[in-house]
Amino acid sequence: MGHIDPTKEIFAQFRDNDRPGPIHMLNLVRLRKDAAYPDGRKASGAEAYAAYGRESGPVFERLGGRIVWQGRFELMLIGPQEERWDHCFIAEYPSVAAFVEMIRDPVYREAVKHRQAAVEDSRLIRHAVLPVGKNFGEIPK
Repeated sequence: MGHIDPTKEIFAQFRDNDRPGPIHMLNLVRLRKDAAYPDGRKASGAEAYAAYGRESGPVFERLGGRIVWQGRFELMLIGPQEERWDHCFIAEYPSVAAFVEMIRDPVYREAVKHRQAAVEDSRLIRHAVLPVGKNFGEIPK
């Protein structure tokens, strides 16, 4: 069973850590071959995820969200060799509150049904935005 939605406990931790400033969310998404809609409608995982993007996009943009990086998965150099990701991107939100508002928006809540049908497994990893260091071991303050 894949990871598709956050648990209530983890979402509460996310919401309660409402520090000032933007957040970056690393998204790694693996799609189902065939979407699994509860009502039985037919679509590929890719078609369902595209519908999620189309329908949720206006809410994402209205709340100040933007995609700051996107890449195409090629090879797992270090890590489980069976893992592959169909969508890899970093979404930026101006604040934790903006992300929470998106999740609660009625239009988004309807659109997310496509994501739930499309996704086989995913990772959504929150990051604080830092300045870029000069090398691998340097963590800027």
